[in-house]
Amino acid sequence: MARRERAAIVATMARETRDIARAEDAVQEALLRALETWPRRGVPARPGAWLTVVARRAAWADARRRGTLLDAEALDSIELELAAEPAPERLPDPQLELLFACCHPALAVEAQVALTLRTVAGLRTPEIARAFLVSESTLAQRLARAQRKIRDSGVPFAVPAPERMPERLAGVLGVVYLIFTEGHASTSGPDRVRGDLCEEAVLLARLIATLLPSEPEALGLAALVLAHDARRAARVDDRGLTVPLDEQDRSRYDRKRLTEASGLLDRALALATPGPYQVQAAIACLHTGAPSAADTDWTQIAALYETLIAMVPSAMVALNRAAAIGMAHGPEAGLAALDRLQARDELTGHHLLHVTRAELLRRLGRSEAATEAYARALDLLPAQDSAAGDLRHRLAGLRSADAPDGDELSRTPVAAARVVKRPT
Repeated sequence: MARRERAAIVATMARETRDIARAEDAVQEALLRALETWPRRGVPARPGAWLTVVARRAAWADARRRGTLLDAEALDSIELELAAEPAPERLPDPQLELLFACCHPALAVEAQVALTLRTVAGLRTPEIARAFLVSESTLAQRLARAQRKIRDSGVPFAVPAPERMPERLAGVLGVVYLIFTEGHASTSGPDRVRGDLCEEAVLLARLIATLLPSEPEALGLAALVLAHDARRAARVDDRGLTVPLDEQDRSRYDRKRLTEASGLLDRALALATPGPYQVQAAIACLHTGAPSAADTDWTQIAALYETLIAMVPSAMVALNRAAAIGMAHGPEAGLAALDRLQARDELTGHHLLHVTRAELLRRLGRSEAATEAYARALDLLPAQDSAAGDLRHRLAGLRSADAPDGDELSRTPVAAARVVKRPT
């Protein structure tokens, strides 16, 4: 069953039950009934509507504390119910509808994002935990609390009226951003890039920008994901390793998506209300718009990171800023910024800090120190993490060759190439 179709049915059941766990159980029951019934009776003319009715009946049966299996007479009556059931008012896409429903302002933004990533995108707990930079147990508790609050406090699980949508926008945009981030640089599984998640995020970002054309951050997010996703075909080589930004074949970039991203960013900036997504989109467009890596305007990118950190004062943004400073003003300046960040004991246990340090040290010709930093980064990653393969390849290359000259154009640090993991 398509994820989008399932999301629509879960949204319907969650509105009726105000219990996401119960809604998901009811939908699962409906899917099992379909597997039992459709091979014998044929696929109904409206499969999604059939499943919705069966899920509703399962939820009702569960509420009455009796069995949820339907008898043949009940199955025969479903088509009659469907014909009489009015079509609900819907947003342009079922997943977008469920996103806005999940992102109720009574929930903390972190809970909104985690809940909708689980419910809408179907991401597993480990994937969401990695996106949040928290443990799996912490993330599981966060999800459980969000579900209980919706169930117990009477929070209306419904699509808001158009005039109430802006107050939920931060959570909705955050969800779409993290879906894209997980697709753009997958934290688990054999694939470095999950194209299905990238496409889902691009679709949702476009829909939000269309639905709310006067919201500059909605436009900025759409521009951001399009600009990054335009590089998808050039980001992974035949061995499954990530190709550094400065080594990518720019002829493989999706020029149509880059043009669309630039146009959306122009529209957002014309509204004269800056925000983090717009700044990140501007950074991404500077990267992809440069004719070559050598032509990248790193001074402007470093300045944009200064603007971004004033908006989002997080350690990950500071790490990106340090990497950009190292490219714009030299590796010594980048290391100084990195030392200031590490002195605050931030991100010491995150592999990207050590990768960034290794890149800066490599540019200075300090191959032994760079090797130690790469090794430290590798130690912090699970062996099966797709990024671990990239680091092992870099370590092997560093050990088998003389250190490069300090003036050589560096590979773009991983920290600068990846978008901020926890948007606001």
